[in-house]
Amino acid sequence: MLTVYGDIRSGNCLKVKWLLDKLGHDYRWVETDVMSGRTRSTEFLAMNPAGQVPAVVFDDGRALAQSNAIIGYFGEGTPYVPADPWDRARMYEWLFWEQYSHEPYIAVVRFQRALAGKPAAEIEPRLMERGRAALDRMEAALTGGDWLVGDGPTLADLALVAYTRVAHEGDFDLTPYPAIRRWIGRVEAAFGIG
Repeated sequence: MLTVYGDIRSGNCLKVKWLLDKLGHDYRWVETDVMSGRTRSTEFLAMNPAGQVPAVVFDDGRALAQSNAIIGYFGEGTPYVPADPWDRARMYEWLFWEQYSHEPYIAVVRFQRALAGKPAAEIEPRLMERGRAALDRMEAALTGGDWLVGDGPTLADLALVAYTRVAHEGDFDLTPYPAIRRWIGRVEAAFGIG
C-alpha cells in the first residue's frame, strides 16, 4: 500500500492528502511532526535525503518527495491536469510560482505565528510585504475568472489553496481580496476540502 509521510498542519502535505482522497486512492498516512526532528532521523533521511514532508513510498519501495511533484504524478490523466499543452504549461507556471513566490511568505509567516508562536512584531516586514504581493497577483488573476487556469479546477488551484485558505493564521487579512475568498470556496468544494 502507498505510504504518505506528512504533517497534518502542513499545506504542502494536505494538498497531497486532498488529491489522493479526491481520486479515491488507498494509502496509509504516517503522521510526521516536522518540529520533533523525525524528518532528520537516519531512517527518514535514507528514504528522503531532503528531510522534508510530504514524501510518498510506493509498494515497490520507490520514494517521491516535493508536494507539487507528488500531486503532478497522481494528477496525470485526471481532469486536474489540462490536456491542452498551453493550459498545462500555465498550470505548471502557477505550481512553480507557488513554491517560489507564495509559500515562502504566506506559509512561512503562518508557521512562525501559528505554530512557532512568534509575536507579530518579530516577523520580518519583507515576508509580509512579499506575502501581500503574492495575494495581489492571485486576486488580479482571479478577477473575472473562476480558476487560475482554464474553465475548471487544476492542480494549480489545489496547490495554491493549501496555504491561502489559512493565510489569516499568519496575519494576512483576506478581506481586501474578494476574488480570492470566492475562489477558496470553489476550490474547497471541487476537491471536497472541509
